Amino acid sequence: MATATDVDRLVDLRRELHRHPEPAWREFYTTARLVEECREIGVDQLHVGPDALASEARMAVPDEETLAEWTDRAIAAGADESIVSQLAGGHTGLIAELHRGDGPTIALRVDIDGLPRAESEDPDHVPAAEGFRSENEGAMHACGHDGHAAIGVGVLRAIAESDEFSGTLKVIFQPAEEQVGGGKAIAESGHLDDVDALLAIHLGLDHPTGEIVAGVEGFLAVAQFRADFAGEPAHAGGQPNEGRNAVQAMATAVSNLYGIPRHEDGATRVNAGRVGGGTASNIIPEEAFIEGEVRGETTELMEYMRDRAHDALEGAALSHDCEVETTPTGGAPGAESDDAVVDVVEAVAERMAGVDSVLRRADLGGSEDATFLMRRVQEQGGHAAYVGVGTDHPGGHHTATFDVDEDSLTVGVDVLATALRELARPDL
Repeated sequence: MATATDVDRLVDLRRELHRHPEPAWREFYTTARLVEECREIGVDQLHVGPDALASEARMAVPDEETLAEWTDRAIAAGADESIVSQLAGGHTGLIAELHRGDGPTIALRVDIDGLPRAESEDPDHVPAAEGFRSENEGAMHACGHDGHAAIGVGVLRAIAESDEFSGTLKVIFQPAEEQVGGGKAIAESGHLDDVDALLAIHLGLDHPTGEIVAGVEGFLAVAQFRADFAGEPAHAGGQPNEGRNAVQAMATAVSNLYGIPRHEDGATRVNAGRVGGGTASNIIPEEAFIEGEVRGETTELMEYMRDRAHDALEGAALSHDCEVETTPTGGAPGAESDDAVVDVVEAVAERMAGVDSVLRRADLGGSEDATFLMRRVQEQGGHAAYVGVGTDHPGGHHTATFDVDEDSLTVGVDVLATALRELARPDL
């Protein structure tokens, strides 16, 4: 069980990370601080930078100018330059290992990135009122990943100080979940290939503080894309016939995307989330873009939507004598939590102080790239589950007023550390 000192450490770390949110592949300050925490705990092995992930499998990595800006920002905020230098090129995140003799290899995955959105300045917003609101304007921990990272450190410390764990523990601090761009790079790194059981976690998800979901399910497989349309400019008044209107092609494509027929096998989604183009009201626009995504109740349904979306984009471009280039920017498959792991988490949570209710299963209703890690472990013969740790949160996820109830951090550490010890038992 967490002591008062442990609770203070959890809250202090969570608030520090909340002040320094960093979007996908820019988690330089966050990674550096987590490395320092792991070193203080005395982990047996740290994988940092390119050693932690498959570089070529990363998705939606920002350009060098953006990475340089966030590198400088992290160092100015006090990040250890020697650690940040290991993260060059956006190779953020880390994997910490504890080796405790013979036994299975158990893993915990937490994500660490923030969102590119502004945080509320309302005095009723706790981070604003208590002085730990985001210092990176335009970025915010609006989904609880600051709490996830703190829980990961708390679990590491609890296992390191325990004499009841035998085997190897890997805690994976994964970058770029919000962009669904980091899970694949971790899954293909090789670090999961010896894992016997994996837990991935999320705070909140509309479950209150004190509630645990032993096996989250209902993941929507997702594919994100950017479509760039190219036409030909011309004077809109003098020579409109000489132009090829890229914005018109883009607008047709948006309509076509929402017209994709639904599928009899299950739920599907499509969204053109960000669009733009053109330069002036009197110029036939020569370029336009769509940043969008498709989802499906299964990986197969997502692939159906992805293929139809490609056809819709190509058809719209052709109908307006334009070209289109479509680039994948992120994605994740579906996954299912294994009963063998769900059983353990459920049994642990039911006897844990601070837990008021336990749900065996509940739907996520969204997407998560932890599914890459779960499927990788399962393909290698291991088991995996996605665990929900309830937290009272004002505002919905991804909103300017999102916050977590810090009491849930301790609940998360206690449940997860105990479940990981149980999963490492040789008689499981």
